[in-house]
Amino acid sequence: MTEKSLIVNAKELKYKGVFRVDELFNVINKALEEKGYSRSEKKTEEVVTEQGRRTFLELRPMKKLTHYMALGLKIKITLDNLTQSVEEHDGKRVYDMGNVFIIFDSWIVTEFKKRWVQKPWVYFAKGLINKYIYSFSETDKAKGQLVGDTAYIYAMIKNLFQSYKHKTGKHTKESEVVRKVEDEIKKDIEKEFD
Repeated sequence: MTEKSLIVNAKELKYKGVFRVDELFNVINKALEEKGYSRSEKKTEEVVTEQGRRTFLELRPMKKLTHYMALGLKIKITLDNLTQSVEEHDGKRVYDMGNVFIIFDSWIVTEFKKRWVQKPWVYFAKGLINKYIYSFSETDKAKGQLVGDTAYIYAMIKNLFQSYKHKTGKHTKESEVVRKVEDEIKKDIEKEFD
């Protein structure tokens, strides 16, 4: 019996313009690898329309923390109206143009049955205490790590998209983007629990 606690709910990232699909997936895979997640693809769909290609991809990476606790992400990527175009950008050609819509969900997955030796009353008491009275420190650490990992992956993708925009004189640092995204996610979490 597993229990899933939703920590980050439907954090959206939208982009419209020129990009490279292969670079987008390379950045996502690299960020997941850096944070220690095993890659898992749940679903892929592709439809060709008159406006362009529409691709939907759902990733379900997991990161095992202990024998009874893991972190899970669900990353839904929709590439809409994807067409081939040729544009110059920093001396190389960029071939894809369209809309990108990415949604992040993040969970803490626990299986206390393995930890609490399958005694129903202990499992029930642990659940009540953890939910309403006292949150154990390892759960809080896992929650902070999950928020940080989600923010990092979000920031890496956002930095990739910003690299495609023409230089405006102001460039945001990666650490600033990660900090802003973590703050946004924490505010969203606080709103849900208030």
